[in-house]
Amino acid sequence: MPPFGTLEGTGLDILDREFASLLAGPERVQRVWTGGRWCEGPAWFAAHRTLVWSDIPNNRIMKFDELNGTTGVFREDSNNSNGNTVDREGRLVTCEHLARRVTRTEHDGRITVLADRWQGKRLNSPNDVVVRSDGSIWFTDPSYGILSDYEGAPAESEIGGCHVYRIDPATGAVDKVTDDFVKPNGLAFSPDESLLYIADTGASHDPDGPRHIRRFKVSSDGRRLEDGTLFATCTSGLFDGFRLDRAGRLWCSAHDGVHAYAPDGRLIGKIRLPETVANVCFGGPKRNRLFICASSSLYSLVLKTNGL
Repeated sequence: MPPFGTLEGTGLDILDREFASLLAGPERVQRVWTGGRWCEGPAWFAAHRTLVWSDIPNNRIMKFDELNGTTGVFREDSNNSNGNTVDREGRLVTCEHLARRVTRTEHDGRITVLADRWQGKRLNSPNDVVVRSDGSIWFTDPSYGILSDYEGAPAESEIGGCHVYRIDPATGAVDKVTDDFVKPNGLAFSPDESLLYIADTGASHDPDGPRHIRRFKVSSDGRRLEDGTLFATCTSGLFDGFRLDRAGRLWCSAHDGVHAYAPDGRLIGKIRLPETVANVCFGGPKRNRLFICASSSLYSLVLKTNGL
């Protein structure tokens, strides 16, 4: 692995001692793979130590095998898949822009449609997704996949807005949990699942639009969101996808790399990269390897903290 400086454009900005304590001295930022067009939605499969992620414009899902270091195509014709996650039974859950739906890949390879409509109207283009411990599936539905054919297909929004939804694990019912976002994007639960963080990337198409993450309380029955407050505003580009570690710190995508935030909203450090970052995911046997999906590449850095 090359030392800092030989991988051009990488580095670390230590803004707080807390961030310094999370860095392992000999570790370096590593470019794992390159050759994509817009890499997104990393998800870690612990059982066979592989990472999958979406290459949205190329209409494929890629996979990296940590055991032998190889990268290949997991699925062609992925319906311009974007966000991915793994459910409690080890199945892949995927947001598909082109088909405007959320799907689950069963263990035998069959595709099950989990959500494609709300109140009889087609979804816009599901973007990112997370599974709660009760089996409920929460996802964002901005309009990026219907704005052009770059990562979907042009279409009018049938719903007339961009919202966040919850899929009930018992009935499969799709319920709207927020309706005051411009472009809801990445989302993730706190370690105890009492809070849900949601990014709004409305500034992508309106310079005066939001570029922040909001934090919501999850109701006691686990079905609703309450008291949404501003958590952090991005200082470089937009927040897209993000993940939390076990201490409740947020590791967020940004234009200049990954921004790390303490649970109280302090920006404590940055992992600088030469490409715009879209999303991140913790993996490896100890879940201490941060995989980073940037514009055309997959990067990683081993940390002294563990993902959820």
